[in-house]
Amino acid sequence: MAEQLLTIARNTFIEAIRQPIFVVLIAVGLLLMLLNPQLAAYTMEDDNKLLIDLGLSTIFVVSLLLSAFTATGVLAHEIEQKTVLTVVSKPVARPTFVVGKFLGVAAAIAVAYYVLSLAFILTIRHQVQQRASDYLDQPVVIFGLLAVLAAFAVAAFGNYMYRWVFTSSLTAGLVVGGTIATALVLLIDKEWAFQSPLTEFTKEGSQLGQIIVGLLLIYEAVLLLTAVAIAASTRLGQIMTLVICVGVFFMGLISNSLSQWANERIGLTSVQAATIGVFESFGVIFTAEQLSFGSRLIYALAKLLYLALPNLQFLWPADAITQGNPFTLGHVATVTGYAVLYCTAVLAVAVILFQKREVG
Repeated sequence: MAEQLLTIARNTFIEAIRQPIFVVLIAVGLLLMLLNPQLAAYTMEDDNKLLIDLGLSTIFVVSLLLSAFTATGVLAHEIEQKTVLTVVSKPVARPTFVVGKFLGVAAAIAVAYYVLSLAFILTIRHQVQQRASDYLDQPVVIFGLLAVLAAFAVAAFGNYMYRWVFTSSLTAGLVVGGTIATALVLLIDKEWAFQSPLTEFTKEGSQLGQIIVGLLLIYEAVLLLTAVAIAASTRLGQIMTLVICVGVFFMGLISNSLSQWANERIGLTSVQAATIGVFESFGVIFTAEQLSFGSRLIYALAKLLYLALPNLQFLWPADAITQGNPFTLGHVATVTGYAVLYCTAVLAVAVILFQKREVG
């Protein structure tokens, strides 16, 4: 079973990075990263705080779109074309097929996420030009552009001479070129002098270490949405899967606020809500004499959404980074455990949906 799982995951990964939309979304993400330092230059306070928000938001949204399009490209399309029948007709269990697809898509998303994260780290090193006297960080600009141009050149040359698949070759080139460019930037300061690679992590005011931890937390949120995309793709096409993923994304960002709003409306303080828990709050809702029947249904629905949807605010690190609140090991472990449990639950739903799906 393990060999079958790895085979399905590997084939899914290769198929995913060969999709044209995969490279297109990476290119869009890189372009937005290039524009973010200019877009963040118009705040009345610290422009670099907005730069962090914009960078993390760009990575999150692009990864959301990647998960939706990639999942439908490797699962929903395969079901519609009935090519999945050649796999499930063999001694391959359907749960193995679904989990393998998830692992393959998650690996492909990780590659794109890594490329975008490297671009984000370069923008953080460059920072926002807040004054006319500020000058460009030449190592960031030169090494970053050379990495992108070299990746395009190698992919085009390999496609023309050796019939390499352009999309996967370009993705591999961006991974290698981006890694080399980031390593060089960590070794060379703005004045083209060599420095320790730890300097960017330890210098005064540096938030790079916190940002890397924050990027790991956002990837866990992306995995939640990838699991949702896989589950939706077992029954729906590309458009509806994208709609569901976007809906879960936005509702997941406000689910915690919905629960707090319901608590305030039924008269529970934050301390009381934390003491009695979410499930006990349903009893408060339906026994409160001052509430009408319609109000009770609305507040109960808000609580149900909070329970069913992923709490993406729990996984969003930008506020902690910009406000200077360091991540603790306990917080990271709690968030990771939450992401693992939620992914497991959604994949279980995906397996149930696919078990009854007619693929013949």
